[in-house]
Order: sequence, then C-alpha cells, then structure tokens
Amino acid sequence: MLTFPEMGAIGYGLVALLSTLLAALLVLNWRGRMQGTVLLIAAGLNALWAAACAIQALWKTLPVEAIWVLESLRALAWILFLARLLALQLQGRTQALRHLRAALWTSAAIVLLLLVPFESLVAQVVPSAYAVSLQARLLAHVLLAVVGLVLVEQIYRNTLWQYRQDIRFLCFGLGLLFGIDFFVYAEAMLTMRIDANLWLARGPLNLFVIPLIAISAGRNPQWSTGLFISRTIVFNTTVLMTAGVYLILMSLAGYWLNAHKEQWGGPLQLVLFAGSSTLLIFLFLSGTIRARLKVFIAKHFYRSRYEYREEWIRVTRRLSGEDLHATLPARILLTMSELVDRPGGAIWTRDAQDGFLLAFSDQIEGHLLNRSWDAQDFARGLERINWILDLSEYERNPSRYPGLDVPPWMRDLKHFSLVVPILHERRILAFVLLVRPSVPHPLNWETIDLLKTAAQQAASYLALENTLSALAEVRQFEGFNRVSAFVVHDLKNLVAQLSLVVRNAERHKDNPAFVDDAFATVASAVAKMSRLLLQLRGVTPAATLEKVALTPMLEALVSESGQRLPQPVLEVATGLELIVEANADRLKSVIDNLIRNAQEATDRTGAIRVRLEEQNGQAILEVEDTGIGMSAEFIEQRLFRPFDSTKGLAGMGIGAYECREFILALGGQVKVMSTPGVGTCFRIAIPLAQAPVASLSQVPDPIS
Repeated sequence: MLTFPEMGAIGYGLVALLSTLLAALLVLNWRGRMQGTVLLIAAGLNALWAAACAIQALWKTLPVEAIWVLESLRALAWILFLARLLALQLQGRTQALRHLRAALWTSAAIVLLLLVPFESLVAQVVPSAYAVSLQARLLAHVLLAVVGLVLVEQIYRNTLWQYRQDIRFLCFGLGLLFGIDFFVYAEAMLTMRIDANLWLARGPLNLFVIPLIAISAGRNPQWSTGLFISRTIVFNTTVLMTAGVYLILMSLAGYWLNAHKEQWGGPLQLVLFAGSSTLLIFLFLSGTIRARLKVFIAKHFYRSRYEYREEWIRVTRRLSGEDLHATLPARILLTMSELVDRPGGAIWTRDAQDGFLLAFSDQIEGHLLNRSWDAQDFARGLERINWILDLSEYERNPSRYPGLDVPPWMRDLKHFSLVVPILHERRILAFVLLVRPSVPHPLNWETIDLLKTAAQQAASYLALENTLSALAEVRQFEGFNRVSAFVVHDLKNLVAQLSLVVRNAERHKDNPAFVDDAFATVASAVAKMSRLLLQLRGVTPAATLEKVALTPMLEALVSESGQRLPQPVLEVATGLELIVEANADRLKSVIDNLIRNAQEATDRTGAIRVRLEEQNGQAILEVEDTGIGMSAEFIEQRLFRPFDSTKGLAGMGIGAYECREFILALGGQVKVMSTPGVGTCFRIAIPLAQAPVASLSQVPDPIS
C-alpha cells in the first residue's frame, strides 16, 4: 500500500507531467503574443516546481532553499500572467493601471526578498531569530496568494457575461491554485510550522488546475476577452475581505487553543476554511448583497456617487460596440441599466412612419410588457417635457408631468421605475424603460444628470445609425440608376429594330419571308420589353399631381388583372365617388403592383378582394388575399427594405418600398396585416381631395 509521501510524490509528478504537456502545446501553437509567452513561462516553472516537490517528497535530496525559490517564482509567474490579461483591457485607464502596476511591483519585491535564504543566514548568527524569519516568509507567501486571488476575482467579475465562458475555467483553476496556497501558508503562519500532510496534499489537489487552464487556453487562443472595469476597485475586493476575516478567525482560534493548551485540530481548520469559502462564494454570486454594498460605500465613503471619467469611458466603449457586440438599441438599454444599477429594461425606437416599436427587452417577463402598445402619443409627451420620468413620482404627483399619459401597465411600481427619453436636437428617437433596482435608492440630481448625459450620447449614435442607413439606401438607388442606363441602351436597340421593320413594311409587306421575319422581330422585342417592365414595375417618372377618381381606376385595374388567376373581386359601395390628389401613373402602378403581388402569393383556388371605402376624410383601399402570408419579423425587417426581394432575379425588391414612400408623400399611411398560411391585407389610407376629377380616359397607362 502506498504511503502518504509516495501518494504526494505521485501527485506532484503528475502535475509536473501535465504542466510540461501544457508548455509543449503552447510552444507548438505559439503566436508571439506577450500573454502567451507569460503563460508558457508560468507552465514551465510550474512543471519545475512540481518535479522538485516530488523529488523532495520521496528522497529529500534537494536543499530547502531551492524549493523556496521555485515556490516564489511559480507564484510570481502566475501573477504576471493574470496581470497581463487584465492589463489588456485597461488601456487608457490610468488609475486602474496604476493600481495594477503597484500590485505587480509589490509582488516582484516580495519574491525578490524571498529568493534570499534569510532563515539559514540568520540562524548562523542569531539562532533565536530563525522563527521570525520563517514567519516573515510564510506571511509573504500568504500575501502572494491573496494578490493572485484578487487578480482572478477582478478578471472574472469584470468580464462581460457573454465572454465569461472563455475564461471561466482559467479563473476556477488559478483560483484553486492560489486558494490552496493561501490555506496552507495561513495555517503554517498561525501554527508556526508547515503541516507535512497539507504540503503533500497540494500535489493531488493541483492536478485539477492544469486541465482547467488548458481548456481556457483552447477556447481563447488570442486571450482577448472583452473586459470592462467597474467603477472602483473597492467594489470588487471580496477576496481581500474574506481573506482578512479568515485570518482573524484563525488567529482568534489559535490564541484560544494556545491559552487552553489544546492541540490545533484539523477538523477546526476545515470548518473555518469551509466557512470562509462559503462566505466568499455567497458574496461573489449574490447580486443583491453586492448592490447593497455599493449603495453603502457610495453613501458613506464618496463625496460623489459616480466617478465620471470612468463612467464616461465605459459608456462610450459600450455604445460604440467595443465592449458589447449587439444591436445599437440593445447596447443603449444595457448601458443605461448598468449605469444606474437596474437589472434590465426595454427600449422603443422610432420607425420610418414616426411610430415607436419595441426594439429590445432584457430581464423583463413577457406578460409585463404590452407589445401591441401604440407608443406614439407617449413618446411625444416625453419629447415635450424633455425630462426623465420617475414613475413613483408620477404616481404621487402627475401634475409634475403635464400632458403625459402613462399607460396603466407601465405604472406597475413593483417592476418599473424610470423612463429615459433619447432625444437628438429636441426630437425623440427612442425611450428606455428601466426596471426597479435590486436595492432601492433615491433618484437625485447626480443620477439624473448622468442619465441625461448618457442619453444624449446614445441619441448621437442613433442619429448616426439612421443617417448611415439612409445613405446606404441612396447608394443602392445610385446602383439602380446605373442599371437603368443599361435598360435605356436595350430600349434604344429595340426601337431601332422596330423602326427598321416599319420603314421596310411598305416595300416588302407582300414578301412572306419579310412578314415572318417581322413577326419574329416583334415577338423578340415584346419578350425583351416584358422582362424590362417586370424589372421596372413600380418605378415611374416624377409627374405633377392631379385629381384622380379611385372607383373607375380600380374597375379598370381589376378588369385587366382578371386575365390572371385568381381573379380579383372589387367591393365598392354603389355610387361611391372618392377623389384623391396624386400622380395618376404612379398611383395606378402602385395599386396594380399590390394586386399582382396578391395573385402571385395566392394559388388559383384562392380569393383576392379589392375594397374601397371612406373613413374620416380618407380613402381607404384594401387589397386582401388568402395566400401564403408573411411573418411579423419579415414585415418589420424586410418587406419595406429596398432591393431586398424574395423573388430572386425576377424582382428588384422595390415594389413595397416604392408603394410606402409614394403613399407617405401623399400624406397617407400604409399598414400590412398578415398571418402565415392565412393571407395578407395591404391597407392604404390617402387623404381625399376637394375638386372634380379627370376621367379615366385621361389617365395614360403606366409602363407596368
């Protein structure tokens, strides 16, 4: 049966083997990055340290001074690696980098002193000073372990949640490594001796460390995790607090046992270590406890609640997408919620028709939000008052927000607390609804100013994104104009061919061969023009507005469309005469395109209805089919996007876009109601004109 020293030696030997394999893998995959080099050095020193401990456990042939040197260098190497990872994310953050450099220089100074064998030197001169020298060495190793644990905590705590899976195993592995060291040296410092069994047990326990580090190295070969630093380091020093509490309890227990002549028992050590570890994990994972701690510290230790320079840098990095890889509305919401310690919220953004759509929500149960809510009037109220809405204050005194009608579902103070308008040049582009904080605290001038400043920054990003989107559409139309040049060239060729037929017709009309050739030329021209018309449908030259009667226009279009299946049915009240002011060519093309699209989306056995009625001084035109329908996501994101066609090469993706833009230019509106597998209804509202109308015979046929 293996003795305990043999088991410890085997454990250390396996750690040396795994560390060597990790170092070899790092050499094979080395990319020249500094952090990779430091990890390679740390793995190499870990292998040497473990090999030396294995040899010492079996044969005790190595000098103790050599073990202490490797012990110190190993700890420093892992600290340097962690510090390098953290420094990658602190570029431009002078204060945080200053703290990190101070920790590194302190660790390096401690290790430099540990390399000197003070115990041997002092014992030769003053034998009684040996115990003091050993105690100082043990304290130094405790401090190195605490520095390592603090760095592990900072890296994990300040890593964005979407990247934590890349460094989770690294933090757990090195946290275990430094946690074991802390326990061993703290116990040795308080009992004035190193427990041989604990020292031997370090070998098997360290077996878990290297595989965890290797997993993280494989998941994140670039070691470029997306970190952001919290407001101040005092909020993230749970390790220091827990280590201090542990050492105090150990000291008190040791004093009590010494006073009562008791032996220092392993069970009591285990209870104290387990208790301190439980406290550490509880504080580390509890969002409520951390939030209360932040409020307490902000109230009692800081003149201002926020460090504005750090907050501004963080807001800018997150809104720009440097720290958050998400859509702009999502980045705005997450930035606002984290800025004032709200665990979630929702954001509504302005659409092309000046309505407001729910763009993103986070940490809100679906039933709490009214997704069908028409937020236009509410948004205009926010725009008018130009102030942050405190929902609790609104409940107490609504007169402070004149003309603002807050919907009942939003006044649920158990879940919601603030509404922040996002305004650009006094025009509201979006608004953010924030949930209640984990720990309630008053909304003072400092928080309001910070939110308003961040909202102005967010509005600039939203305005820029909208401008870039409009510019992209303009560039797409420029590409379309270039395509039109080729179309004009083809039309010129067709005109030339047909003109030649006309000129030769009088001379060769009795020639059968000429007649056959003429028919072939005409057929070819018709085929080419049909393809061109399909591409150009919905695009007509600009023209002046005129009075147009809708009923005769719809009768003519339905009659023409009756040549295709399914045949549309016109539903108009007898004697209804509705007059609108529009360009007749473009209006007829738009309606014809809607009917044609309905026929293409509906099989021959389906039904298509074209309805016309008057509502509130507007002509309401509906084209309804029983076709394949469209999803809400498609309608919101793709239907009205130019050059985004579902018909492949047969369509140019501008029909619905041209329809909406034309109707909006007339002062009207376009709404689409659709259910996949049931059908679609396009609803167009156009303001009525107040004058007689031109007859349909005066309306020329459009190219479509």
